[in-house]
Amino acid sequence: MEAKIRRTEVAISLVLRIGVIVSVLIITVGLVVMFAHHSAYLPITGGTSYHNLTSPTTPFPHSFTALRHSIAAGEGQGIIVLGVMILVLTPVIRVAVGVLAFLNEKDVPMALVTFIVLVVLVGSFFLAQG
Repeated sequence: MEAKIRRTEVAISLVLRIGVIVSVLIITVGLVVMFAHHSAYLPITGGTSYHNLTSPTTPFPHSFTALRHSIAAGEGQGIIVLGVMILVLTPVIRVAVGVLAFLNEKDVPMALVTFIVLVVLVGSFFLAQG
């Protein structure tokens, strides 16, 4: 039983680590691409205003279709949004791994509680759209 618990802990740890590392790498690539397209922003000092880069009107994709088009066009903003989405989904995937782990350990009450947490997490994404 100890070996099963250890494997579960390692699996959950790997999901969290890989999710964070992948998202940071993707966000970094997005920043590099974005600054490559806007080379005027590279010097930290000078007369360049960063307002256009951080303004609420900056065209970041707000739908999956817009995200797909943005990434296909090689826009840094789309790549950054993809990295942030992966970062947000990492804990959700961790909870899903927890459900599978509890089912594997035949701990049905904990699997049920963890599944309810997963449903609430996924449901919150859909409720937050409005």
